[in-house]
Amino acid sequence: MPKPNSTAVTEFLFEGFSSFGWQLRLVSFVVFLTLYLLTLSGNAIIVSIICMDRHLHTPMYFFLSMLSVSETCYTVAIIPQMLSGLLSPHHPIAVQGCAAQLFFYLTFGINNCFLLVAMGYDRYVAICNPLRYSVIMGKAACVRFVSGSLGIGLGMATVQVASVFCLPFCDAFVISHFFCDVRPLLKLACVDTTANEIINFVVSICVLVLPMSLVFISYVLIISTILKISSAEGRKKAFATCASHLTVVVIHYGCASIIYLKPKSQSSIGQDRLISVTYTVITPLLNPVVYSLRNKEVKDALCRAMGRKPRSP
Repeated sequence: MPKPNSTAVTEFLFEGFSSFGWQLRLVSFVVFLTLYLLTLSGNAIIVSIICMDRHLHTPMYFFLSMLSVSETCYTVAIIPQMLSGLLSPHHPIAVQGCAAQLFFYLTFGINNCFLLVAMGYDRYVAICNPLRYSVIMGKAACVRFVSGSLGIGLGMATVQVASVFCLPFCDAFVISHFFCDVRPLLKLACVDTTANEIINFVVSICVLVLPMSLVFISYVLIISTILKISSAEGRKKAFATCASHLTVVVIHYGCASIIYLKPKSQSSIGQDRLISVTYTVITPLLNPVVYSLRNKEVKDALCRAMGRKPRSP
């Protein structure tokens, strides 16, 4: 039960980077703003190139374009508020605004997790069952994968937001983070949150461990198939088609697992905040960087868009 004579909280303040001096906050603002603009422009370029270049009208690049859109929405939900906090560290956010931020952050973060599963399945079918690829990965199947990923994101986000904001928040209103996230909010509740922490853990298992397991199984089957290819050139080409996706998967699930699957007793506010900065600011930038620098088809499409002849292999 809430404490007697306690005041219901109507807005929150982010602790964020308030401990930084103004010079360090200004430098951080410039760095994070630059990374944010690079993320937005990089994802916009990838989506535009995929839409314009008919060579990229395949399931793999359809999923990549959807991942880029989702990553963009994900960063828009978090980074503008973070940048504002760097310039004005004591600017409050209403409880309703905090709930909206958490909802969109979770929706698109979870959507990203399951889009990566869809991309892993696409690579599995392409390498392990190439003769039936066009049948299995038809337009309807791709749309179902994308719709299912977004549906899971919306459903899980609704559960999480409802479980957090049904709690009373009394007196304590400073969030030990730079955006509204589940664990920092639960610490502010003035009632026992054990049931909510169990819900948070179960949701984390469903949206992290389950997708990671599916991707892992896909790659075990992919690697076993690739190793059976007699030609060294064939093996190299098959591995190359998976390299970009695997890089993004390792970074994405790695950071998310450290944040959300780590036991509460081992949580350090400073360490969690550093990992969150990596996950929310740097990781979304890696998607366009990895797929543009490591992927020959995307590089060739960029060359064609600029009117230059693609380089021969």
